[in-house]
Amino acid sequence: MSPRPLTPLQARFFEVIFGTETPAGKWFDITLILVILASVLVIMLDSIPEMRLHYGLLFLQIEWLFTIMFTVEYLVRIWCTPNRKGYMLSVYGIIDLMALLPTYLSLLLPQAAPLLIIRLLRILRIFRVLRLLTLLREANELAAALQRSARKIFVFFSLVIILATIFGCLMYVVEGAEHGYDSIPKSIYWAIVTITTVGYGDIIPQTSIGRAIASVGMLIGYAVIAVPTGIVTAELTVAEQIRRKGELSSSRNCSNCAAVERDPDAHYCRNCGAGLPRPGHESQA
Repeated sequence: MSPRPLTPLQARFFEVIFGTETPAGKWFDITLILVILASVLVIMLDSIPEMRLHYGLLFLQIEWLFTIMFTVEYLVRIWCTPNRKGYMLSVYGIIDLMALLPTYLSLLLPQAAPLLIIRLLRILRIFRVLRLLTLLREANELAAALQRSARKIFVFFSLVIILATIFGCLMYVVEGAEHGYDSIPKSIYWAIVTITTVGYGDIIPQTSIGRAIASVGMLIGYAVIAVPTGIVTAELTVAEQIRRKGELSSSRNCSNCAAVERDPDAHYCRNCGAGLPRPGHESQA
């Protein structure tokens, strides 16, 4: 599906809302960050019983003010984006929607609704803070690295599950129900806790063979923890090298003030206004 054409007004809004590299886009992002942080602060303060008792009505009014603001912003994003369906079904679009729904859903719940559901709706409002990730280039780079390494991480976790199953079955056979390993799922739970080096201590091996197996699992756990970190780090390193190479290939120096310009579409120096050489022709200037 090809992107739909935008009117000049829609294109301007798109540049401000989605163009994080433009001056107006940066100011919009900074303002949005402050509003999101303020809304999350209100949620946290409202969770304190003493604060809710004295300022509950004020917090509710502020909550609705933030919700209306975020609703308008969400609708404007849909209005000005070239690919509406793509944005609405994207991770960030879903997060934007999840940040809005709890306040509106609370109106539809009857007064006798279970307290757990009400608490869940209140907690879901913390999705707003995830919107901060959409405003940071580094967060987008990390998300891209995780996406590129998804297959490797999936294979790695599959291996961890297999190891946990093997260790769990061994402990179920060696220790048995008399030592707390009364089922294979419970034994696998112990293996996962051990391999991940969490070590709750609610189930511990009692026999010498069981302790030997647990020791091997603990040693494997130290090696296991480093693997996903290394996978993601490698992807981030490759992405950083590609980005730096692209910046170096497109960067130019102003012949008047020697300022560095990395935008390949720029024709004039943003520092002094002098004309810039075309990309790739700097050495001939």
